[in-house]
Amino acid sequence: MLYWLFEDQKYVNFLPLVYFRPIWDLWVGAGTLLEKWKDVVPVQKGWARSYLHQTVLSNPAPGSDELTNENAIFILARVWPLEFPAAKLEKLASGEVLTTGDEVVAFRGGPAFHNCVTGDLIDTRKIMEQATSVQQMSVTVLHFIWDLIDINPAALVHDFHTKAPRGINGNVHPSASLIQEDNITVAPTARVGAQVVLDASEGPIWIDDGATIMHNSVIVGPVYVGKGSTIKIGAKIYENTALGPVCKIGGEVEGTIVQGYSNKQHDGFLGHAYLGSWVNLGADTNNSDLKNNYGPITVFLNGRPVQTGKQFLGLIMGDHSKTGINTMFNTGTVVGVNCNIFGAEMPPKFVPSFSWGGGGIGFQPYRLDKAMDVARVVMGRRNVPFTDKTAQLFKSVYALSQQLELRSENE
Repeated sequence: MLYWLFEDQKYVNFLPLVYFRPIWDLWVGAGTLLEKWKDVVPVQKGWARSYLHQTVLSNPAPGSDELTNENAIFILARVWPLEFPAAKLEKLASGEVLTTGDEVVAFRGGPAFHNCVTGDLIDTRKIMEQATSVQQMSVTVLHFIWDLIDINPAALVHDFHTKAPRGINGNVHPSASLIQEDNITVAPTARVGAQVVLDASEGPIWIDDGATIMHNSVIVGPVYVGKGSTIKIGAKIYENTALGPVCKIGGEVEGTIVQGYSNKQHDGFLGHAYLGSWVNLGADTNNSDLKNNYGPITVFLNGRPVQTGKQFLGLIMGDHSKTGINTMFNTGTVVGVNCNIFGAEMPPKFVPSFSWGGGGIGFQPYRLDKAMDVARVVMGRRNVPFTDKTAQLFKSVYALSQQLELRSENE
């Protein structure tokens, strides 16, 4: 069998984090959704927006003919893999569909599905119309980016117990305190500095290869610190935090996911947040993750209000966005990609992609060529080349963001 992951039109609910990547490359726990899917079934291909196939994905953009392959199983990338019953996939007949509620979660290819593509994505409505049979099943489907923040604690524990090589094998300073050591992994090339506290009494801690925990830091599990990442001096990293590779993190962080290659080096609070890649938060950047009235939080997703029903939710920030010193964010703020935010007042709760400015002073469009110039320098500092395909990706993301996001009149 050939196993595909596919996006549907609801990928927009995961913006701005999926402008530069397909949904299955989102980070949660100690790795991406794709890595977790590969533990369930042997995924070989993915079906995403065509511009991603042209720039970042290994397989070319597929077409309708792919859906007629009776030896192909298609799985919705928004399904949570860790509880998915893989055996059900193997029993699917040609043209058969698995659903949860009104969501198509998987199906087997067949001749009936030849015309089930709209634009460049699988049209699940047409899949349902043409299905030879439909089975209901109960699985967890991710609907918004904050669902990953919610499921991150369970993912951290699962990944530690199934993937982490056990033992304290790195360079750990004799003065460091390791609480419940059997629940801690320090990889062979990781370093833990003087007076560091790793407290795994309430959840596991995994310090991956090449990571550095600088002196006097405190980490309370469950926490994952990705390969090549650095926790700065005196940092306080609280439970349910997952840091991807090559990040620099300081200050106070709680219940947060960082995609990788992003910096929050300085003091300031980041809580119940999700940051994309190549983000840089200036000194004393803070976000609120709880309203003063303890009420449910409204998020402006792509500029449109969404009632989350959540009491805790902080900053959601897309790739290549940055803040100046002393920047403050309100509860449940969404910042698009390639934004530069500064100023003494809080910005609005939604900042469109490619914006430059701040609260009280308004925003101006951030020119695409300038954004690419900055990205070229920033990526070069981490020895990641800015290629012609990267430039093409930026241009596609810019065009898509202008199409999908509501932009205010004061820009």
